[in-house]
Amino acid sequence: MDQQQSLTLAHVLAGVGAEHDPPIQLEQIHVIRHSFRANDESALRGFEDLTVQKVHAYTREQDVSPRRFPAQPGQVWVIFIADGKNRSRLWGAFENHGELEEERTQDCRYFDLRPSNFLATLKDRLVVDWDNPRSWHRSAQSASARRMQVIEIADRDKVPFPGFDGVLLTFHQLRELVDDSRYSDWRAALAEVQGIYLITDSSNGKQYVGKADGSERILGRWTAYARDGHGGNVALRELAVESVGSTTGAKTDHARHFLFSLLRVFGPSTPSTEVNAAESHYKAALMTRIHGLNRN
Repeated sequence: MDQQQSLTLAHVLAGVGAEHDPPIQLEQIHVIRHSFRANDESALRGFEDLTVQKVHAYTREQDVSPRRFPAQPGQVWVIFIADGKNRSRLWGAFENHGELEEERTQDCRYFDLRPSNFLATLKDRLVVDWDNPRSWHRSAQSASARRMQVIEIADRDKVPFPGFDGVLLTFHQLRELVDDSRYSDWRAALAEVQGIYLITDSSNGKQYVGKADGSERILGRWTAYARDGHGGNVALRELAVESVGSTTGAKTDHARHFLFSLLRVFGPSTPSTEVNAAESHYKAALMTRIHGLNRN
């Protein structure tokens, strides 16, 4: 397709903006691309940080220099997240109600940003080609924004279940497994089996062997980890506390380092004695009581 006939981000913004009440013009929109910085605690470190609270906190803080960020940015900030090379996926939007001058510091300005439903139907579906990732923000009416090509507008692909031997999930993926329709085949499979699982802390290599037996099944046990990051395990909870220095805010911070896999699965009618014996075997074989995270 000829570039002049291609669908651009400006076309999408102008079209949706015209239907908004009141209408939103291109000159009122500022587009921003965030990328992950895994080792920077003040930045967005991974997909698990794409909550409204964290993206809001990260976006509202901007450099005090107008050379690095406009003195008067647009009224609507449209946020994209790096999705591989130049690909950028729509996260959402904020309404900008201006700088909070009383919060200004020598280096930073802070803006009064409020969640907006602008482009809500395209959230996680709109992907554009951000032609110059080093230029991480721009006015929607700029030439560079006008030529930004739309790569796709589609729901994210369903994730096929790889078989029990192929299960390996980050903590973020585990939370998606519990709630995201793309993982429906995973939920169906994991809801049917008991088993022995392994949690590996990628920050230090320590491991935890656990079991899911009876009516709980693997899905039920892993759902508990997805909700609070430690599933009630003493050693895993302590890691969360250590990562922040107190119990405040310790709920899931360290869990971003966890990898979840399966060591062995059992049918739903397998006696608990057999599951217990397998759990003890793997704890001994992997030495997780001595060098890992198992306390018993």
